[in-house]
Amino acid sequence: MSKRSEIVDGPAATLGKRGLIYTEVLGWVDLGHAQGDDIRKLLPQFEAGEGGGKPYYDVKYFQDMRKFRKRVGTSKYTVWRIKKGVSRSEQFSIALAMMMKVAYRFEGLQGGFPFNFFTDSGFSGEDLVSDLLGFYRVVDGIHYFSELKPVSRDEALKRWDFYGPIGMFKNESFRPLLFPDPELNSNARPYFGVLPAFMMRIKPYASVPSERVDIVIDDGTGWHLKFSGG
Repeated sequence: MSKRSEIVDGPAATLGKRGLIYTEVLGWVDLGHAQGDDIRKLLPQFEAGEGGGKPYYDVKYFQDMRKFRKRVGTSKYTVWRIKKGVSRSEQFSIALAMMMKVAYRFEGLQGGFPFNFFTDSGFSGEDLVSDLLGFYRVVDGIHYFSELKPVSRDEALKRWDFYGPIGMFKNESFRPLLFPDPELNSNARPYFGVLPAFMMRIKPYASVPSERVDIVIDDGTGWHLKFSGG
């Protein structure tokens, strides 16, 4: 759940790993989601499998969250079986497909019982597009923030205070949800924008299940409960 206090200066975003910024191209961006740590954990699994001695190997993608001092947590995950010999570009395509499927399901999980009592994070307007940004930042090795036209903290706060918390605006797509400058139009309303070209370059892998790519676990859910300890 993004908070007003988490809003940081957009032009300095490349230096931070946490916080919320507003950009003219993607709207609100959650810097945590945009780090792409999930993709950094996934891609080495392809490298290990391709370098191994077996004809098939499994890769697992997951997203998780923890609440109540990390004592309660949940995750969504999927496991796919890959036939050795997929190209690097195919690996990226498969990784994108896995991320998009799990990210959507994870947002749905956050929006359901019991988490909807504690957070409005489920399909919050910035989450999915921030996940997608994180994917491309890792795959391409480029920060990309300058291309997204981040605004100052004051400009971002102005939008938050005029429109309300981003968690109020649900976005079940990977499209950017934009909030026009209210000083330019007092009747301004949020609207869906268009992804920049670099965020449409890779297409999610569609030939699944097949001989080369199969699904071992389609829609997995994990739970974490810690009753004692620090």
